[in-house]
Amino acid sequence: MDMLDQKNVMNKINRNELREIDGGISITGTIINAFTDAIKTVYDFGRSLGNSFRRIKEDKLCEIK
Repeated sequence: MDMLDQKNVMNKINRNELREIDGGISITGTIINAFTDAIKTVYDFGRSLGNSFRRIKEDKLCEIK
């Protein structure tokens, strides 16, 4: 398709049709779930790291047999 055909296709949309076009970003359940999962992962990582520091500091490590 050459440039002239592209311009003709774009000119076929009238003003009323342009008003009906929805676009942009919308917040969906998937995005919210991904965001909360990321926060949970960071929180769990921090808790595990804190527990390891505490166990090392208090010398409460399990023996490796």
